[in-house]
Amino acid sequence: MKEYKLGSVVIMKKNHPCGENNWTIVRTGVDIKIKCNKCNREIMLSRVDFEKKLKKVVEY
Repeated sequence: MKEYKLGSVVIMKKNHPCGENNWTIVRTGVDIKIKCNKCNREIMLSRVDFEKKLKKVVEY
């Protein structure tokens, strides 16, 4: 299991359509909500999908 928490900055495997792949975790629980650091768009992923798409955690 990866170590991340609310406010962590993470890098996802695929870029967002705006070109950025750095995201900030906004909400955790069964689902995880992340916000793009470039365009501020928010998306909700299930924890399983999030962990599959996560590349690495930059900041705790």
